[in-house]
Amino acid sequence: MMFARRRSPRRHDDASLATAWQVVSLLLDYPTEELVERRSLLEAAAAPLPAEVRDPVCRFLAVLGSADLGALQREYVETFDTTRRCCLYLTYFAHGDTRKRGLALLEFKQAYRRAGVELTADELPDHLCVVLEFGATADRAVAQRLLDDHRAGVEMLRLALADRQSPWHDVVLALVATLPELESDDADAVAALIAKGPPSEDVGIDTQPYALDPRLAEPPARSNAPVALGTTIPVGAP
Repeated sequence: MMFARRRSPRRHDDASLATAWQVVSLLLDYPTEELVERRSLLEAAAAPLPAEVRDPVCRFLAVLGSADLGALQREYVETFDTTRRCCLYLTYFAHGDTRKRGLALLEFKQAYRRAGVELTADELPDHLCVVLEFGATADRAVAQRLLDDHRAGVEMLRLALADRQSPWHDVVLALVATLPELESDDADAVAALIAKGPPSEDVGIDTQPYALDPRLAEPPARSNAPVALGTTIPVGAP
């Protein structure tokens, strides 16, 4: 299953878009005491953003401030780590457990390297938090293209979180407000995902859910040392 590339993003100035993506990337990460302590800073960062981004962010921040942290952490694991419909890995929606996913992951990693960014070894390049941090801090245009290419997957994630009445639905809703509207081809792709799920392929390949293409372990082709991404935002549960 391939998703069509999108053409025209919604209009947000670069500064507000970077802020929105950085806030969303933090709030989609595993909730920690540090994140709770940063709630007021995140509220202040979200305050000048457009209402369609700011309001859902503030709703989630209210939950973050009032919920029991241990319960919220358990809910995060149950939502994102054990429910495939709520997967935060963008290429999974387009390629499922097929060998094409390894090539798609390689494309993400090469896009980061061309922008002078080298990921740390503890995260796959298509994790939504990684893509958003990259866009907020390194190359907005490249991140926009990656998100646009996987717009149907983001919408599937939003629908799945809405179905679960998850507090993280508001966070993804804020992200969607920064992306283009769904077009007909994306709507068709979402309908196919709802009906059939992501593609599967079990013959002659590693059938682990997130099997990596071996080429992803290749050293950087650039001679200059790239900037490491991921030191400021550890992604996923410890």
